[in-house]
Amino acid sequence: MTTTQMMAQDQIAANVQKWTLMLCDALKDNYREYAIRGYRYPYADNLAQLEYGRRKIEELKNGDCPIDYVIETGKKYHKVIFVDCGGSRSVHCFIDKKTGEVYKSASWKSPAKGVRYDLRLIADREYLLEKADWSGGYLYAK
Repeated sequence: MTTTQMMAQDQIAANVQKWTLMLCDALKDNYREYAIRGYRYPYADNLAQLEYGRRKIEELKNGDCPIDYVIETGKKYHKVIFVDCGGSRSVHCFIDKKTGEVYKSASWKSPAKGVRYDLRLIADREYLLEKADWSGGYLYAK
């Protein structure tokens, strides 16, 4: 392998890391929008319930989010992990460190078969960052 090829692989790996972080941010933003819609209480007839909803919406808009997405890097994959407010953790997806291929999780330790998206492809990456939902529905086979 030439030095140029090694540098290209290193650049792709660095980009995959950056795109994985961007996906985590997009997922968190999607959750924030989802939660704000849920706290709007258009049916609420209780003043306390309305006030609670307003307070939660303000907290979410100010960046206080009860969930998080973290990345654990293994030998082959970046594992994107959903962490809820109680500290429970579940694997959201796997991303191949070298290729940027995105997989739905099959278990805590392994991805499901079949590439769902390829972060190296601009169209896939843009679609993923725009349409990715916090609960992972976008990862089911197309």
